[in-house]
Amino acid sequence: MSIDAIEPVPITVAYGDGIGPEVMEAALRIITAGGADLDLETIRIGEVVYAQGNTAGIDPEAWESLRRTKVFLKAPITTPQGGGFKSLNVTIRKALGLFANVRPCPSYSPFVATKHPDMDVVIIRENEEDLYGGIEHRQTEDVTQCLKLITRPGTERVVRYAFEYARRYGRSKVTCFTKDNIMKMTDGLFHRVFDEVASEYPDLESEHWIVDIGAAKLADTPEAFDVIVLPNLYGDILSDVAAQIAGSVGLAGSANIGGEIAMFEAIHGSAPRRAGQNLANPSGLLLGAVQMLVHVGQSEAAVRVHNAWLRTIEDGMHTYDIYDPAVSRARVGTAEFADAVIARLGEMPKTLKAARYPSNSERIAVHVSERSRARKELVGIDVFIDSQTSVEELAKALEANAGPDLGLVMITNRGQKVYPGGIPETFCVDHWRCRFQGHSPDHPVPYEQVIDLLSRLAAAGLPFIKTEGLFTFDGKAGFSLGQGQ
Repeated sequence: MSIDAIEPVPITVAYGDGIGPEVMEAALRIITAGGADLDLETIRIGEVVYAQGNTAGIDPEAWESLRRTKVFLKAPITTPQGGGFKSLNVTIRKALGLFANVRPCPSYSPFVATKHPDMDVVIIRENEEDLYGGIEHRQTEDVTQCLKLITRPGTERVVRYAFEYARRYGRSKVTCFTKDNIMKMTDGLFHRVFDEVASEYPDLESEHWIVDIGAAKLADTPEAFDVIVLPNLYGDILSDVAAQIAGSVGLAGSANIGGEIAMFEAIHGSAPRRAGQNLANPSGLLLGAVQMLVHVGQSEAAVRVHNAWLRTIEDGMHTYDIYDPAVSRARVGTAEFADAVIARLGEMPKTLKAARYPSNSERIAVHVSERSRARKELVGIDVFIDSQTSVEELAKALEANAGPDLGLVMITNRGQKVYPGGIPETFCVDHWRCRFQGHSPDHPVPYEQVIDLLSRLAAAGLPFIKTEGLFTFDGKAGFSLGQGQ
């Protein structure tokens, strides 16, 4: 009988690939014994679906289950390398709007080896945008491109969630990592929105670090941080770093939170070499399942399971990945570890900090601020050209075809200005950004002038790879200068 639920909560379950079925069976046995009251719907994802030629890795009917239950407990899967296969994790996160990835990374010293016994960091990673849009193109013989997309609404959602999470869980500080000294517009937007949202939470300390030195500080002194919110790529990398320096990536679970649907999982992969050997540590998926229980309003069961798990770790019942003869009492398999946790249900840890979760079953909700639309005006165009000529020859041909309305302002190669005023030491490839702007920069450029320019360039044998409009927003430039401009 459930501790704190009136009727079973429907959830969708996927047993995954590799070690997935083993760790899922163990996790479900533990949380059921701990009082979770769940109605399980099982779906197929991963290798078996890829093998049938479905490059998405998920059956169409599985989406119906996810829409119906709105809660997904997912074991690790294997994504085939190469070909047209897309990451199913990314597909699910983006398709279902799972905008916040929440990864608690506490240490379990002295029972799990770590250099940081006082570490207790929560990484909250933006989950849908950034380079994970997966928008990539090969543009020339030498150059491929991946687009980095940062949106104001997407940023505000995850940043606001981080502050709300800190309040809900009694945290005191939220830190933002970006690289806005270089990516001044994309990462700059993330930082700016962070500062705007932080001003609404005067009870919480806030700070910003440049991601490279922030990552070094996290690796060296993680106890200096509490909740960290980051764009997608940095968050993906540093959440694994944080989990590993806390003790082991294999111990970390994560929640993927959306407005309507949430997914819970371990952060490790499917480890096919360990499959079927009763070796895998189910802790990552189990702790993801604990987050799920809190999410569905079964906090008492979550506390009971989590504390039993902590007591099991204290008692030295360890799987191979964290086994240490100095502190471990027994090296146990997947099923035996689950048995050990179940045997300790109702017990509390003696040394480690006991788990406590908010009894408030209301889920964290965030809103996006309404903003008036800026006045947007076209003032020029960047034309990207594939050419193996010298920059001087290219500039001469471009200027000859620029026409009366738009002038060639600069040419860059890999972002570095090489015309006018370039230097011969700059290494160049066959990918040139050619910027054209009106002769009066304060006046908008009619689209017809841009179309005429592109037609002339094509007729002159200067076909473009792509174009990017240059816009101002309420008179402020919405584009970056060239490096060195």
